[in-house]
Amino acid sequence: MSEWKMLTLVGQDKPGIVAKITTALFEAGSQLGEASMMRLGGNFTIMLMVKSELSVEQLNQSIESVVEEMQLTSSFQRIEASLHQHEIPDTRITVYGADRPGIVAKATTGLLEAGFNIMDLESDVAGDEAEPIYIIHIEGVAANGSEALEQAMEQIKINGVHVDVTPIDVMIG
Repeated sequence: MSEWKMLTLVGQDKPGIVAKITTALFEAGSQLGEASMMRLGGNFTIMLMVKSELSVEQLNQSIESVVEEMQLTSSFQRIEASLHQHEIPDTRITVYGADRPGIVAKATTGLLEAGFNIMDLESDVAGDEAEPIYIIHIEGVAANGSEALEQAMEQIKINGVHVDVTPIDVMIG
């Protein structure tokens, strides 16, 4: 019986990672589901849903040569798939300011307390080493509305951090 597993891969960014991993999984008879792949600080990371009749050990063997060749670390975990059950984000929040410890923790804790469900978060460091700027883009569902989010973010704004709360125009059909 086929089961879903989550493959997590991390390694120095270089051409061919996606092609070689997906080819190895295809050749092992696996089906691919949802994926998130991105470059972070010179590293490439993959989270990939894989449906296969193979055990975790057998799947590891099927990608072993690619993992070694590309100098990656990998891990499979059994998961519940829950495909086609996507909640659609209704709010986008951008947080930016001078880079300092605690920005992500304070912003996400405030959002949680305001009833915000984070569905996607990306961050980046801009500026330069002397004056770094931390930028966070967050999307999710505002269960208690935008006003609750604005109030929650007031504590962060006190520290010179800028916050923009923008509704996402969701049009389906």
